[in-house]
Amino acid sequence: MMNKAYVVIIGGGVTGCSIAYNLAKKGIKDIIVLERKYLSYGATGRCGAGIRQQWGTHQNCILSTESIKIFENMNEILQTKRDIELKQKGYLLLAYSEKELKQFKKNIEIQHEHNIPSTLVTPEEAKEIVPMLNTENIIGGAFCPTDGHANPFLVNQAYADAAKRLGVKFIKAEALGIKKKESKIIGVETNKGFIETTRVVNAAGSWSKEIGSMVGIDLPVYSEVHEILATEPVKPILNPMVMSFSHNFYCQQTPHGSFIMGMSPIEKVKDVSWQFLERMTKKISTLLPPTKNLRIVRQWSGYYNISPDKQPIVCESEEIEGFYMAIGFSGHGFMLSPAVGILMSNIILKEKLQWDVTLDIGRFKRKEIIEEPSVV
Repeated sequence: MMNKAYVVIIGGGVTGCSIAYNLAKKGIKDIIVLERKYLSYGATGRCGAGIRQQWGTHQNCILSTESIKIFENMNEILQTKRDIELKQKGYLLLAYSEKELKQFKKNIEIQHEHNIPSTLVTPEEAKEIVPMLNTENIIGGAFCPTDGHANPFLVNQAYADAAKRLGVKFIKAEALGIKKKESKIIGVETNKGFIETTRVVNAAGSWSKEIGSMVGIDLPVYSEVHEILATEPVKPILNPMVMSFSHNFYCQQTPHGSFIMGMSPIEKVKDVSWQFLERMTKKISTLLPPTKNLRIVRQWSGYYNISPDKQPIVCESEEIEGFYMAIGFSGHGFMLSPAVGILMSNIILKEKLQWDVTLDIGRFKRKEIIEEPSVV
């Protein structure tokens, strides 16, 4: 095993692999990605596979639009072995109250500043977009035709393959501790030996808080279990992702034909539950009646790693030199990973940030918090 590296990235999910690729692309050698299980084991392989630009903060709009541009050309950029299954058929967001519709209007004003082609829609227009939609109690919505879907496993693998071609080493090992001298990183202790390095990136998703504790930092994030189910594949009957923030659900049909749907927990759970299946199927079969005939093939759970303002933390620690973090994505790490990989490469290489965003952890102390209002 390599025992010395320019940087050690903890976490082989899509964020860690995107960071590794973007650093290697700039000529950095001796990059190690540590993954204790396998690629996509964590949140990447358990997410809802959606990619959207309909956000309520400037920063998330910037990160998502820049990521979409990369998703649209990812097969060529990363020279993928398999198509990433990009499907841009839109996201239809549903409003069930005047308050929610008012928020959509505010969001769209922000989105238009970033050239996101979103529009407000009436219930009738929503039904034209999704003919099977039961519009009872729906007072309007928002739609963006360039939002959509990509396969998280294939995107993760594509970044990893591209990084390997540029010399990045992937090691199946668990980080047991991070050593520092005074306030500087000097290495990572793993279950397969010590790696000397002056830079560590915490891209450990739901384990990010534990990684932070290895250098004595209490990170302001927590992890929460969310559940998802998938059905058997059927012929195409649903184009866009259908989502409601107030009713806490999302539902899409993948290019493969299966439906993927999930919702926020109403009580704390540690893993999958039959109560989720009951609530989810009841809600979706009422909203999209033809789905009542679908057969479920599996369900699973995964963690959201949540920050106080529901926006990611992407920065170097103010306390420990050489300790970087890309955490707190609040359920949206997959869709933002292309842009975050570039930003973290800017930060590590002391470059000017490619986009005007403020994602440092110090924003919470400075009380510069603008909470993202549009999350499930």
